[in-house]
Amino acid sequence: MRLASIASGSSGNCIYVGTDTTHLLIDAGISARRIEGGLAKLGIKGSELSGILVTHEHSDHIGGLGVFSRKNGIPIYTTRETYERILTARSVGELPDGLHREIFPDVDFSIGDMKISPFSIDHDAANPCAFRVNSEYASAAVVTDLGNYSQYTINHLLGLDALLLESNHDVRMLETGPYPYYLKRRIMGNNGHLSNDSAGRLLGELLHDKFKKVLLGHLSKENNYAQLAYETVRLEVTMGENAYRGTDFDISVADRSVMSETVYI
Repeated sequence: MRLASIASGSSGNCIYVGTDTTHLLIDAGISARRIEGGLAKLGIKGSELSGILVTHEHSDHIGGLGVFSRKNGIPIYTTRETYERILTARSVGELPDGLHREIFPDVDFSIGDMKISPFSIDHDAANPCAFRVNSEYASAAVVTDLGNYSQYTINHLLGLDALLLESNHDVRMLETGPYPYYLKRRIMGNNGHLSNDSAGRLLGELLHDKFKKVLLGHLSKENNYAQLAYETVRLEVTMGENAYRGTDFDISVADRSVMSETVYI
């Protein structure tokens, strides 16, 4: 299995995960041209995708979905409530009939040789999900847009080989930054986004000796920067009640506009 971030940030998200025979996107929040360009770097054509998993209906996760789907006719896997909201999004436009595949949180399903495990996240959207993706020999997850986490979240992420985890904002930067008060409250609320500190604490609950890679993603352009997210998460792991230090694992930051390294697991 391999994992790569084509784009990850508050302005657009699109993650690839796949095997030799099954190719998936998680979200399509950037232009169809950028999606195609990222896939080309992986040696894949848009028409070769097996499915698009959509976490929720916010524009930074569906911005390119309409154009890309109309061009390639790829099935869209998401909850019914999310799809209904997608159909009303002006940026998406009309989608071809028959593309939607309804999914349900905590109900696994298969695409090709991959098993998909969707689970609920706390975010201000219709019925949002994060996704754990399993092949015969490996397991990865993409978890962004969650205002908080619980033991339920942790249970869905135990035993992973690789993880792309939201590290959206630095609390102090957000508190003192230019955003209006209502927006600060939304981001820091229980249905908002995960801070660097919270991402580090969650990661500390998940690490194990065979963990191969952590990508920090969905960074805010205005309220975070890569080195700060990286150092904060590593410090939280080191200071946490676990057996590891932040330097024990391969952690890097996914750029909002530049494709990440390809993670082989």
